[in-house]
Formats: sequence, C-alpha cells, structure tokens
Amino acid sequence: MGSTLVEKVFSRRCGSDVRAGEVVMAPVDAAMIHDITGPLAIRTFLEMGGERVFDPARVVMLFDHQVPADSIPAAENQAIMRRFAAEQGILNYDLREGVCHQVVLEKGRAAPGEIVIGSDSHTCMYGAVGAFATGVGSTDMGFALRFGALYFRVPETVRATVTGAFPERVGPKDLILSIIGDIGADGATYRAVEFCGEAVSSMGMAGRMTLCNMAIEMGAKAGIVPPDETTWDYVRARRPDIEPFPLASDPGADLADSRTYDVGEFEPQVAVPHNVDNVVPVSRVAGTHVDQVFIGSCTNGRYEDLAEAASVLGDGQFSDRVRVIVIPASRDEYLKALRAGLIERFVEAGALVEAPCCGPCMGGAFGLIAPGEVSLSTSNRNFRGRQGSAEGLVYLASAATAAASAVRGEITDPREV
Repeated sequence: MGSTLVEKVFSRRCGSDVRAGEVVMAPVDAAMIHDITGPLAIRTFLEMGGERVFDPARVVMLFDHQVPADSIPAAENQAIMRRFAAEQGILNYDLREGVCHQVVLEKGRAAPGEIVIGSDSHTCMYGAVGAFATGVGSTDMGFALRFGALYFRVPETVRATVTGAFPERVGPKDLILSIIGDIGADGATYRAVEFCGEAVSSMGMAGRMTLCNMAIEMGAKAGIVPPDETTWDYVRARRPDIEPFPLASDPGADLADSRTYDVGEFEPQVAVPHNVDNVVPVSRVAGTHVDQVFIGSCTNGRYEDLAEAASVLGDGQFSDRVRVIVIPASRDEYLKALRAGLIERFVEAGALVEAPCCGPCMGGAFGLIAPGEVSLSTSNRNFRGRQGSAEGLVYLASAATAAASAVRGEITDPREV
C-alpha cells in the first residue's frame, strides 16, 4: 500500500516507515511563538527545568496580536519575551515584520517535508509549502523548546481535489469557505487535508496559503499542498541551499475521505454568524447592512488580496456608513502595496490603513464592534465575540466581496460592482 504525503513527511523525519494512527516522537524543524502564547510557553519551558532551548536558530519569535502594546500586561508580556530572546540567542522579529504565519513563510522558516509547530491554531498555513505544520498548546511548546521534539499521532488524510477554473471575482477564499461548509466544523478533526487538482496547481502561493490557513476551521490537524515548481520557486528564493525533491502521496494511498470540487461552478461565498461552516452563496445575504469591513489577516492580507480589493474599488469611494480597516499581513506585503499605489488608493477612498498586525481578527487590540453592529471580514473566524461584542455579528468573505460591500455599505456580490 502506498503512503500519503503526510505519512511520507513523518517517515522522512523519524527515519522509519510511519503510518497514520501511529504515535511517534518526531523532531521539529522549527517552533514559532508570539506575544499572546509565548510567555506561557516560556514559563512551561522554565518549569520543566529548561536552561537552553534546543536550537535558537530554529525558534521563531515575533509579536503580532497586540502591537504596538495596547495595555500594561501586553507590554509586560513582550518584555518577558525580549529578555528570553536575548538570553537564549533567539532572533526576535519583534513587532517589525507582521503577522506570524505570513512572516514564517516569507523568511523561509518552513519548507517541504519539514515538521513545524506554532503556538497558534493557524500554524497549519505553512502547509502551503508542503510542510506538516500544526498548532500546539503552550505546554507542548514548552516541551518542544527544551527537547526539540514532540509526540504526534500521525493523522489520516482527507483529499480535496479541485478542478476547473475560477470565474471572475471568485477565488481561493470562496473555495475554502465552500469546502468548510461541505465538510463541517468538525468533519476533518485530527486529520490532514490535502489540497490538490488542477485548480490548486494553477494557484499562486497566496491562494494556497489561504486554503491551508483555514484547514483548522474544519477541525483539521494540518492542511497541505503537494510541493511543485511553484512551491520550490518560492522556497528556494528564501532558502537557496534547499534542493528540490519529490514529495507527493502515492497512487493507492489509504485516505480517510476524498472529495472533488469544481470551482467553475462557484459563486462568491460568505460564512454567516456565528460559525465558519455556516456558509451560503453571497446572493443569500446580499443587502445585509454592514458597519465595519476588515480587509487583512493571515488569511487574506497579502498583496494579491489587496490588489483584488483595489480592483473592485476602482476609482470609487468606500461608503461613509462603513468603517473600513485595511491591514497588510506583513511589512513585505505592505511595501508591495505601497509601491503599487494601493495604500494611497485605499486612504483616498476613506479607509484606515494600519501597520501589519492581527488587528480586529483577534478581537482584543483595536477595531472592535459594538453590540448589534455587523462586521464583514476577510479573516478566518466569525465566532461570537471574535471581533468585539458578543452581541455583534461577524461575516467572513473574500477581499473582493469585502471591497464591494464596503463601497455599497451592505453585503454585495463583487461581480455587480
């Protein structure tokens, strides 16, 4: 029987044939901590008697959730992490670079065949480059910081084969929302979702990141895209020393489930409060009043997303009835948008453009909504209270749908603008 892509990653790193369902102690190639969960992981590391991290070069540290520090406790947490980084010799990206998941990939800290962990649930985004990447709790992270390894139960694989070509103003965010709506919030629990097919192969890295980022929203342990020429071009631009090698599931590999989606039949999708798998076509909720639109996050804050939003905006203006917040996912993405004139266009149209960070996505820094208000967001979660008041409503959509809705002041099909 052949092996799945995920089984091959674990077999390669463990040095022996590994199958789904087995529990293994596997080495980690990189471990990421940020300003919310990092202090807890550091405390666990110290409580375990840790003196030196397993390898400072393999620890990724940065701040993105509450930056600049918006409270005394946030400032204290960041001070703890800065001291720890200095003592351990860890490169700390601090608050300069942007959202952790975008930065990890931009800096080449994840690559095909590697096992990468992060103390954040959306760490699964790194599967876009063919890594097995997953979020872990602070206790597990403390253990990994000390020993450089972690116990895993090797997950079964759900394959999502995507065919066809995207219609105009329909894209990867609409696809992943549709898949989550089909599989359900717990339909892929502790499984790896492998995205493949012609529509994925023709997709750029930005789109693949969007797919893998939201794998956790169907309960998945990881999302992963088989590395191809697009992957290797992206990775080698950041780590020239890596030589490409074949890494894909074998024909006949044992799958837990397999589903096929034809994007040629899709229309823009929207996740309706208060669950990510509560997905409907945009036509079902068109006309819903919105108070705030957020374009950004590790899901859809890349240049490609901002360019799509700007394309929908055109020479128009955002509605005066809507607070529009635009946040590029990283400093690199911000500079791309700035040099292309997108930042100026958004500001002219009435948006607030903020420095790269999580912003409204985590509901604890800025951009919160009041009771009864409605937010349309390009981020990844719409749980009750996610962006402020528990009595507010959060809808999720693509950057194109968000921009169209910001222009009209109500949820709008981007194909109509």
